[in-house]
Amino acid sequence: MLEVRDLVKSFGSLVAVDRVTLTVGAGRITGLIGPNGAGKTTLFDTIAGILQADRGEIRLEGARIDREPPDRIFRRGLARTFQIPRPFPGMTVLENVMLAPGEQAGERFWNSWFRYRTVERQERAIREQARETLRFCGLDLVTRDLAGTLSGGQQKLLELARALMAEPRLILLDEPAAGVNPALLETLIAKIVELHGRGMTFLIIEHNMDLVMSICDPIVVMARGRVIYEGAPAGVRADPDVLDAYLGGLPA
Repeated sequence: MLEVRDLVKSFGSLVAVDRVTLTVGAGRITGLIGPNGAGKTTLFDTIAGILQADRGEIRLEGARIDREPPDRIFRRGLARTFQIPRPFPGMTVLENVMLAPGEQAGERFWNSWFRYRTVERQERAIREQARETLRFCGLDLVTRDLAGTLSGGQQKLLELARALMAEPRLILLDEPAAGVNPALLETLIAKIVELHGRGMTFLIIEHNMDLVMSICDPIVVMARGRVIYEGAPAGVRADPDVLDAYLGGLPA
């Protein structure tokens, strides 16, 4: 599904991503872990087109995407969420989700005059899709609430709902468990597992090792901008480079 080859991203003298090569298999939940400052989020930003790599290749289903803008990568079927959710706080939950699909006829003001029936028909379809997506994510009771009033966990679910509106084939999740209470975390994990069962592919950055070990296979470990381990979960705790990167080892 995703191939990253010899990727480099620097900020001045700081090499944040240093010759990273990894693959994400179709239909897999791949975990990406590592200590703070390992380069994980920079790698995500570069894959999603927010940052441009200095060197290397990124391929999505065989097609190069490393020189394409974020909106085009999004339309190709790659969506991402953020560690700190970024909803439009003054808009309702439903409105936030309805914004996600691209190429909406209503985005061109003249269509409201000359193709108003097309605009209305498309908006009804998107509204119904948004309601169904919010029901799936457990947010159907807060559709009219302002997004800025949601809890941290609900905002993580809202980010997932917005990503799903694009009908992606690959979702990059940046620390989905961060700041989420245990009850909502169980809901979020259940949704990821259910989507995986439908064939969705995930690449997940996460510090919650219980989550990673329970749903991710394979696991990629980064440290100091480089990949130091890629393989089965069982090998993570025994790998000496991984233990060294975590300054004394992962929790038992």
